[in-house]
Amino acid sequence: MIDVTHVTLDGTVIPAPNEFPEPPREAEPEQQAMPDALRDIGQPPPMEVLVRRNPRGNIQFLSIIGQVEGHVTLPPFNKTTKYEHMIPMLVAAAESPEVDGLLVLLNTVGGDVEAGLAIAELISGLGKPTVSLVVGGGHSIGVPLAVAADYSFIAPSATMTIHPVRMNGTVVGAPQTYDYFNKTRERVISFITANCGISGDRLLSLMMDTSTLALDVGTMLIGRQAVDEKLINAVGGLSDALDKLYSLIGKNES
Repeated sequence: MIDVTHVTLDGTVIPAPNEFPEPPREAEPEQQAMPDALRDIGQPPPMEVLVRRNPRGNIQFLSIIGQVEGHVTLPPFNKTTKYEHMIPMLVAAAESPEVDGLLVLLNTVGGDVEAGLAIAELISGLGKPTVSLVVGGGHSIGVPLAVAADYSFIAPSATMTIHPVRMNGTVVGAPQTYDYFNKTRERVISFITANCGISGDRLLSLMMDTSTLALDVGTMLIGRQAVDEKLINAVGGLSDALDKLYSLIGKNES
């Protein structure tokens, strides 16, 4: 760096402008911008960054899309919902004074049973008003995720596939394996029946139906059928889900 100065006739020394300015300093770690949550993990930014408060109540959105990923990382070309993202978000929503309610949007093919049930249990026990909306599909483990909310909606064209627990790959051919699958299925059935109006016997009959799906065991329900089976509370869209959630928030605050 060269520091050039000028001298006037009376002997005054005037420093010249720096001809080689210093390069900009890198931002300190605490000054760096937050990661783009919507871009990186498909979720809106935390509720704490909101500047204005919605007079009807602040809602946190949670989207469950693609395949629910468990302890094994799925290939990068799969659309996934990762439980290690969902669990901290749900805990943050429960703890944040800025969050009045939670809206869960589902378009999922299902996925890992334990990861899906873990997320569903947190939604069910959030302690704040929750509403779910199935758009596109809420298949397999998506059923417990949909019914975990205080009130659930399904779009008229959306579908929900109910089938028994199964696994791809090599399994040990022993009676204990069959018992394990039965116990896992019981966990799913118990959660669903505890959070909606369908009976365990009816749910099991839908799971084991061999006459509906061409290459699989189970039942596909479309829109109104899911409501008729008492899995989902009502047929509706986004505006219906928002209105219901605002109503629950109002009751919760009164």
